[in-house]
Amino acid sequence: MSDPTNQNGQRRAIRALKERVNKQLSNTKITDYKQMHEQTLISSQGARVLIEGRKEPLLNFSSNNYLGLATSPELLKASSAAIDERGLGAASARFICGTFDIHRELEGQIARFHNQEAAILYASCFDANVGLFDAFLTADDVVLSDSLNHASIIDGIRLCRAKRLIYNHLDLQDLEDKLASCKDANLKLIATDGVFSMNGEVAPLRYDQREKRARKAISGFDREICNLAEKYEALVFIDECHATGIIGKTGRGSEEYCDTICRVDIINSSLGKALGGASGGYTTGCKELIDLLRQKSRPYIFSSTLSSSVVAAASKAFDMLLKGCPLLKTLHENARAFRKGMLEAGFELIPSDHPLIAVLTKERDTAERLERAMLDENVLVSAMSFPVVPKGQARIRVVISACHSPADVRACVDAFVVAANRIGLELNARR
Repeated sequence: MSDPTNQNGQRRAIRALKERVNKQLSNTKITDYKQMHEQTLISSQGARVLIEGRKEPLLNFSSNNYLGLATSPELLKASSAAIDERGLGAASARFICGTFDIHRELEGQIARFHNQEAAILYASCFDANVGLFDAFLTADDVVLSDSLNHASIIDGIRLCRAKRLIYNHLDLQDLEDKLASCKDANLKLIATDGVFSMNGEVAPLRYDQREKRARKAISGFDREICNLAEKYEALVFIDECHATGIIGKTGRGSEEYCDTICRVDIINSSLGKALGGASGGYTTGCKELIDLLRQKSRPYIFSSTLSSSVVAAASKAFDMLLKGCPLLKTLHENARAFRKGMLEAGFELIPSDHPLIAVLTKERDTAERLERAMLDENVLVSAMSFPVVPKGQARIRVVISACHSPADVRACVDAFVVAANRIGLELNARR
């Protein structure tokens, strides 16, 4: 028989848990609207999506499906064939039950794509970031991290023993000052998002000549992350989740965009955005580092490996990029058209030419009301506010995709104008 005293104890523990959680929820001041924010899709990701409880499809400008490959017939065919040949997955970590040939093939493909020596797959790029820093950094090392880096980079750095220095967002003078202050460190690592996921800004790995000329009047304009790394004998790490398959002439990301291929030492990125939108992430770099991660990176060692279907689909996506993907041109044509239309309408945008576009509202309430008004216009976008972005910098985060038509882009701009007028948001339209 079970012990009723113990059951009472368990019930008391559950009551205590519920009380604590309810207190924490109330302290976050989550409104009923924000609790509903996790929309339930009843369709595939695409230019339009169906949301549970709504009769009409919504124009989708919220997904990170940059190239529209989430429903690509080629990727779906490759994914289905892999399931037929190898089943759903390995059902364990790779060191326990072995690894499929297609996992090794994809890792080689990733390394070649980024001009690196080797690569290792993870269940997500969050896992790749959490599993990287502790595996090779020691208490004698220093990590220098941009203040607006992604949460997964922050969490990964927190887990390691190295000294942590935070430099102001994109402030290369501050970065250089901090590099100079740790000259006695055994190893120095600069860690940055390649593209910042709330802003669409590209990290200044290297300024092109046009930008250098434009910055001549600015003190320190010639500072670049890669040049500073060489000057202070530091390594460079970038998270390319919003860059791989998205920017650069052939989609090779921030390195290609900034003309710094082979000058970045460690690259982490995602298979779950532009490369099909399913899941998965990776680290690529020198062979010695990748060998060490297979031995010491806890998310790799203690997690089941990626499913066969995800690996095959990602491999097909890399094939498409390597052959020259016309979707990249469509993506950036759409992004330019959207930016032009929004600026002409009088919206304030964070400057960038990335297809992730931040429409600033400053106040959280304004962003949330604008998002709701956009839903009334059958357009799905995402409001972002503190703590996801700095206080006073609330915005609507719009993601352009190659699967959008020019008419879709125009409809989104028109919906923003109608929605802004409805909530009384003042616009400074260009004449």
